[in-house]
Amino acid sequence: MAHNERGRRLQIKRRVRRRISGTPERPRLSVFRSNRDIYAQLIDDTAGVTLTAASSRDRGFDAQGTQVERAAAVGETLARLAKDAHIEAAVFDRNGYLYHGRVKALAAGARRGGLKL
Repeated sequence: MAHNERGRRLQIKRRVRRRISGTPERPRLSVFRSNRDIYAQLIDDTAGVTLTAASSRDRGFDAQGTQVERAAAVGETLARLAKDAHIEAAVFDRNGYLYHGRVKALAAGARRGGLKL
C-alpha cells in the first residue's frame, strides 16, 4: 500500500511496466523527472540495453526557458539521436508520472522531432 507520492508513483510504474516492453525495432522511451532536470532514454528490454539517451544535464544542452520548454527540447534532442540510430518509433513509458506538464512536453518534443510514439 502506497502512503506517499513516491510510493504511489512506483505502484503505477509497476502496473504499467507489466504491459509495455521495448524491442529493438520499437524501444521503450522511459522518462525520469527530478525537481530540477528531466532525463529520457530509449531502452531495448529484450537485450536489456539503453540504445540512446538525452537529458537537460547533457554537455552542450543549452536550452533556456521554463522547465516545460527545456523538457520539450530534450524530447527533440532524443528524437534526433534516435534518427541517427535508425529508430523511427518507440513505446512511451511515462514511468508512473501523470501525462501532464514536463512529461507531456517531452513526448510532444519527441513527436515534433519525428519519433512516432
